[in-house]
Amino acid sequence: MDVRMYTVGAIQENCFLVSHEGAKEAVIVDPGEEAPKLLAALEEHGLTLAGILVTHTHFDHIGAVADLHDATGAEVWCPAGEAETLKDPNAVMRWEGFGPFRGYEAEHLVKGGDVVSLAGLDFQVVSTPGHSPDHVTYALPDEGVLFSGDVLFQGSVGRTDLPGADHDTLMRSIKELLDRFDDAITVCPGHMGPTTLGQERRTNPFVLDLLSKGNA
Repeated sequence: MDVRMYTVGAIQENCFLVSHEGAKEAVIVDPGEEAPKLLAALEEHGLTLAGILVTHTHFDHIGAVADLHDATGAEVWCPAGEAETLKDPNAVMRWEGFGPFRGYEAEHLVKGGDVVSLAGLDFQVVSTPGHSPDHVTYALPDEGVLFSGDVLFQGSVGRTDLPGADHDTLMRSIKELLDRFDDAITVCPGHMGPTTLGQERRTNPFVLDLLSKGNA
């Protein structure tokens, strides 16, 4: 499998271009901004865009969704509970100096337990709220990869001081990932660099605190 990370926008969000090695189709996860950069990457690697997956609808993760759709015709998969935010991202969270951002009405709404089959890959949808109300993680366990959005980072976790966020809920979501997937699985997060569940189990202070309470 081929996973390429592109860090985009002023908030340095990680967007992922995912495909089978040698394939002609790819999936983009969380295109936060800089649509021309992402379109150039598709062209450089000779790929067509089979679909756009959204983990959650904060502006730094969806800023290029509409432009990518317009350029490629690719349809969008979005957490069902955040579809209205994708349609009007400026109405929910506005930060001075950022935006406005184009909204988009997703063709497909997802929830935990769904499987999204695109570009020859079967993405398992895992419900991981806490950073946002209906955040999801997209998992490819056979390929050893999780696309965790803003749930789990290298040595940290998603912030919970935003509208609809809750720390206890976030920690339960992290427990779900720890319980469900092998420690060797690579975590491709929305910010900072990739890590593994095992690395975070051993060194992440938030996860260590979770473990110390007997919750994972």
